[in-house]
Amino acid sequence: MAIKHTPLMTSIVVASLAVGGLAAPASDTADNERPLPGVSTTAITENVIELAICLDTSGSMDGLINAARQKLWTIVNDLAKAEPTPTLRVSLLSFGNDGHNPENGWVKVETPFTEDLDTVSQRLFGLTTNGGTELVARAVQTSMQELDWHSSADTLRMIFVAGNESADQDEQVAVRAICEEAAERGIDVNSIYCSYGGDDSEVMSGWRELARLGNGEFAMIDQDNGTLVIATPYDQALIKLSDELNATYIPFGDAGQAGCSNQAAQDANAMQLNSASAASRAATKAGKLYSCSWDLVDAIRSGELDLAEVDDADLPEDMRALTHAQRVAKIENMQQRRTQLQSEISELDQRRQALLTKELARQSKTNIGSFDFAIRSTIRNKAEAVGFTFAPLAAPAVMVTSPVDPSVEQVQAQTFDYFVQFAGASMHTWVANDIVVDFEDARRVGKDFAHDVHIIPGTPEAEEFIASLPIRMQDLVRSVEGAVFLQWHGAVHLVTGGC
Repeated sequence: MAIKHTPLMTSIVVASLAVGGLAAPASDTADNERPLPGVSTTAITENVIELAICLDTSGSMDGLINAARQKLWTIVNDLAKAEPTPTLRVSLLSFGNDGHNPENGWVKVETPFTEDLDTVSQRLFGLTTNGGTELVARAVQTSMQELDWHSSADTLRMIFVAGNESADQDEQVAVRAICEEAAERGIDVNSIYCSYGGDDSEVMSGWRELARLGNGEFAMIDQDNGTLVIATPYDQALIKLSDELNATYIPFGDAGQAGCSNQAAQDANAMQLNSASAASRAATKAGKLYSCSWDLVDAIRSGELDLAEVDDADLPEDMRALTHAQRVAKIENMQQRRTQLQSEISELDQRRQALLTKELARQSKTNIGSFDFAIRSTIRNKAEAVGFTFAPLAAPAVMVTSPVDPSVEQVQAQTFDYFVQFAGASMHTWVANDIVVDFEDARRVGKDFAHDVHIIPGTPEAEEFIASLPIRMQDLVRSVEGAVFLQWHGAVHLVTGGC
């Protein structure tokens, strides 16, 4: 397969993020083995949503994988707001990777259907790209044949297959026939074509037909330049609350310690992407769709476990010497503390979402297709058709604001709310929202963005400058790393080397 190259886009979007140093999965699964499932509630018969996410992991698809890592929690958070609250089961498959078994058409089930979102994240961060022949039909077929699809008639079953090469390369399985078969079984096949911006209308039409025959929806995205990443003043507070939330989990049984360790590992994975991803994950952990089968608090609260029947050997060491009443009290205390923290996280995330919505509105002319928007909008359309309801999805729209106080400092304090990360300029170039238009205009004509003052962190000048900012701006400047452009008191400052 010839690897294509993407021209730089001028839209205000995130570059493909390097993933070196990310926390690795606790274990890997050989190609000829089926991964162990996480939490499965196949006994539930209503309000079930099943997503099989099939990602092309051939050599040119790092951008797609990084977009999925970045936006996994955003997608989950959107579903958590659905009414009624769904039971969400997610499966992750990869295809088009030379490291997979050719007898399976180079398709691998990374995890079968599970409600354990940390397991999905673990497998997602374990993906690597490697050459490959992208057999889209085989990915759809494997999803149909190897996954334990729920049998309830009102279950919403969806396959999302994302890639960038022709969808009909499989000589053994006809992609059109397999998509029609999926639709007949009540499984919608949705296609996400990862465009490179060239003349690829013929390839794109194949992906569009795939969705049409599979009773699904088609979306075209720019895998490298389609994911908007915004750091807000609320990120660091959300990350801190997320860490505190972990202390309310009580691991028990054989899977307890591994699950607890994986929870921390996925926190680290999100944080090493950027603060925006970690903040989204914090919101997930406070939401209705995040639960841990290895946690004693969740198990008791859900009624899946009777504390009186738990063997002492399955309890953490510090609980074994407690009386039953003391154990009950500890679990209740942990639940109360968790509820409090989740409430604080939800309140902060609402403020964060207001800023993100404002940025989407302001970016109405340059907001291009993104992985998460493609999945979220498709899920909403399908879910609403079977009775779920959602709050309106934040979408690009023209927004005009006028400050109340005309003083320069007051106006800056009101408008300086977040940074946007740019693609193409640098892997770590962030620009304050009040000057992003000027920054983009300079890049569009090939000019360097002019700055008046260069601030080097760690110097007395840096400490003096940061101390002059309002508290929330100090927190925001310190929350992002790399080259940061911001305007203060009429001068453009460049802070480099990390904040």
